Amino acid sequence: MGCPDTTLGKYVIKPIWLSIRGIFRSVFKIRAFNIENIEGLEGAIFASNHRSHLDPPTLNSLVKEPLYFIAKKELFEAPIIGFLYNHMRAIPIQRGSGDFQAIEKAIELLNMGCNVAIFPEGKRAPAGEFLKPKTGVGIMVVKTKKPVVPIYIENTDVNFPIGAKYPVPRAPINVYFGKPIHFGELEDNIQNYKLVANTIMNHIKELARYTPT
Repeated sequence: MGCPDTTLGKYVIKPIWLSIRGIFRSVFKIRAFNIENIEGLEGAIFASNHRSHLDPPTLNSLVKEPLYFIAKKELFEAPIIGFLYNHMRAIPIQRGSGDFQAIEKAIELLNMGCNVAIFPEGKRAPAGEFLKPKTGVGIMVVKTKKPVVPIYIENTDVNFPIGAKYPVPRAPINVYFGKPIHFGELEDNIQNYKLVANTIMNHIKELARYTPT
């Protein structure tokens, strides 16, 4: 059984994206580093920093199979874009309310062998900065014991900063994939949720120190 899609998503949106993602990579000069770290992964958590609306399509332009993304509920309520989000492997989450329904959906998909992406910071961070991670990613890891791929995305905030109406290619986008982290068995409690979230965020920050050649 494959990962679930809506009919529109499976037969229209996904094929269109697969056909144009190469153009997207070319326009924004996207470069991937250590992409071999994600080869063959199934049922893994992709955890990335978040500074721009370009982050999700940037990641999806590099993976063979589109990821499921946890995204703020407001995006699903916007005209046209909201309609599309419902067919783009996106999981709506109500920020700041402890939305366990969204986390439970993500866990269900992970246990099916689907790859799920989450931005531990919970929202876009100011340019060049990091925010304190939320516990959601920790809950997912502790309850599923799935591997986590830490990811650092660079320069999406230069091309599509917070407050901008549309993206403009200004600088190459670099994406750094870390080695999968395996946490193993952990007691299911809030302390471990926080421990895991902070550990993942530290790995993401470490990737930010990498200099491309």
